[in-house]
Amino acid sequence: MSTLDGARVLVVGAGGGLGAPLSAALSSAGARLTLAGRREEPLRALGLDGAAVVTGDLSDPASPARLVDAAVSAHGGLDGVVVVAGVVAFGPADEVEDDVLVELVTSNFLGPARLLRAAVPHLRSAATARGESSFVLHVSAVVAEQPPTGMAAYAASKAALTTFDAVAGRELRRSGVRLVDARPPHTETGLADRPIAGAAPKLPEGLRPEAVAARLVAALEDDERDLPSSAFTA
Repeated sequence: MSTLDGARVLVVGAGGGLGAPLSAALSSAGARLTLAGRREEPLRALGLDGAAVVTGDLSDPASPARLVDAAVSAHGGLDGVVVVAGVVAFGPADEVEDDVLVELVTSNFLGPARLLRAAVPHLRSAATARGESSFVLHVSAVVAEQPPTGMAAYAASKAALTTFDAVAGRELRRSGVRLVDARPPHTETGLADRPIAGAAPKLPEGLRPEAVAARLVAALEDDERDLPSSAFTA
């Protein structure tokens, strides 16, 4: 039986350029999903049978706990959390405005950290009941390990989450919660076209979102815990 077959999974950022194919892949693997995002329409448009839908923004400190509560209510528990939401900004380090810094750190680091904190009690209970690990998958980015010029603040927000995951993953292991940190290379999600500040430099062609989604699902099935950029191929 698939690790994901019947698993109750909350996907935050489910309507995005990577979140949509990843949600579809999780559903195809048998997961029972709660789809979360800023807007309801893209979540409904996925058309995934049996999926619950909830709206929320990780930049709101109250949203993480509310999203977890909605997922637990929808399916009677929680076996996994996937975070594929975030924002990007471009520009020299000495020109990044305070509001941009705050939004980057809040959305890319504090939001996922708060969500993990809210979800862990439910994930621990589910792991005990199922007799197998529950999981949290944080989809970060290659910039966490290879920070480029013009993206200092964005890279730092992603690196903060990767550092958090390295420690939290060791702490949670004994309680049956597997924390997966994934740092895929540039992927054609359209995020670079929607920065909260600055403009994207010319980027090489990125990976297909469907290929990245398939690799992430394979990692969940195969009990992997760390997916550096080198773990992904075109």
